[in-house]
Amino acid sequence: MRGVTLLDDDGTAGGTAAAGADRMKTADTRTADTKTDDMTAGDGEGGEAGVGTWRELLGPGRLGTALVLAGGVALYAVNVYVTTSLLPTAVRDIGGERFYAWNATFFLIASVISSMLVGRTLAARGPVGAYLVAFALFTAGTVVCAVSPVMELLLVGRAVQGLGGGLLAGLGLAVIRFALPPHLWTRGAALVSAMWGIGAFAGPAIGGLFAQMGSWRLAFGALALLAVVIAFLVPRALPRGEGGGTVAAVPVTSLGLLTGAAALVSVAGVLPRGALTAVAVAGALVLVALFLVHERRASVRVLPALTFSAGSPLKWIYLTIVALAIGSTAETFIPLFGQRLGGLAPLAAGFLGAALSLGWSTAQFVSANAVRQATVRRIRVAGPAVLAAGLALTALLQREDAGGLTMVLWVVTYMVAGAGIGMAFPHLATAVMGSTQDQEEAGRATTAINTVQLIASAFGSALAGVLVNLGEPSTVRSAHYLLGGFAVIALVGCLTARAGRSRG
Repeated sequence: MRGVTLLDDDGTAGGTAAAGADRMKTADTRTADTKTDDMTAGDGEGGEAGVGTWRELLGPGRLGTALVLAGGVALYAVNVYVTTSLLPTAVRDIGGERFYAWNATFFLIASVISSMLVGRTLAARGPVGAYLVAFALFTAGTVVCAVSPVMELLLVGRAVQGLGGGLLAGLGLAVIRFALPPHLWTRGAALVSAMWGIGAFAGPAIGGLFAQMGSWRLAFGALALLAVVIAFLVPRALPRGEGGGTVAAVPVTSLGLLTGAAALVSVAGVLPRGALTAVAVAGALVLVALFLVHERRASVRVLPALTFSAGSPLKWIYLTIVALAIGSTAETFIPLFGQRLGGLAPLAAGFLGAALSLGWSTAQFVSANAVRQATVRRIRVAGPAVLAAGLALTALLQREDAGGLTMVLWVVTYMVAGAGIGMAFPHLATAVMGSTQDQEEAGRATTAINTVQLIASAFGSALAGVLVNLGEPSTVRSAHYLLGGFAVIALVGCLTARAGRSRG
């Protein structure tokens, strides 16, 4: 599940990007009118009063800054799709298919952890130092991925990549206020947000092309080289000095419980089917329960206190976002199913994986035009239902030696599933923002959206591995379990959306 970090007033990042990615961008929670103004006003010489122009942002003197801010987020976003497209080829080369889903889980868990450290890193090292640390981690992890002879080492590389990627995605917005004048903040945020859409299409093209040539390692090498090039610009493009500001404490206990729970679900995916798998999943549920108990009482927490207030709709809205985020992680296995069941070449399979994102993006912009409260509430409930329908229809269409017509239908049903996410998410995020009249608490609630997304995406990736492994050795059965199982979770999202609507 992919996303863009929102910041607390103290400059602390609340989470990154999704897979999860991941695409559920909180920067897209602005109203349709604001979006339109941000993206269109200021082209050429003119523009709205008080808002800088695109030419000013991308012109001499600030182009390097724009390249660093956007480039870091673009690397994160492209990397998500490149890796998804490359994995089927990499698995054939180095083995480790049982750990297929761990690639996303390791990356996302590491991203969650490092996203919580964006504010601290900025305060300690300033924009230049923070970016250099982020690029160093991302490059090191990418190089490890490129040279990995076995899946276990590739997973280590993915974790290090995630640490760097989480910082890069968070810094993309956090540094805007240090690197750009106030009248260019809106343009800078829009540019950074646009990188997620670019990643959804550039990633499959790059990853699929290298995989089709049998050179998956070179794709990681190219990403590492690009990271070095952008890092070279950092000292020349960003202001030096410390970021300053008060830095919130890191919720270590909460993150530890969530990491342990996600790890147990991941382990369940590689254990022999039966009692051990059930024990691992049960252990994960216990850790999640402990997380919720701790969050209720802790002073330093991941979720805002309002989440646990009686009568507040926030918990139900977050649970609906969780259902959507988990559904989005199905795209991790789409290229694999496309290659094995449809005989698609890696490049075509990579773009098949982007179908869900295409439906997501299209529906998001259309849905954002809804303003009547009755319509908005219906959309929040309908979104998970559409996601469930798309996933269920795709599951029914999975078969061996799928023909051209079947694969066309796959594209359509994946787009339908993505549309369910895109139509609901902007309104869910807006509901979070309006969940309380307390502006400080509303800010915390909004900041937590990305953290919720990333955590859900990490769990979704791990759960995907469990469902796919349960279906082995039949790829068709694995696809049925994964897509059908996630359709059920999406239906649960309908219930939580209705609960949130009745209380919102």
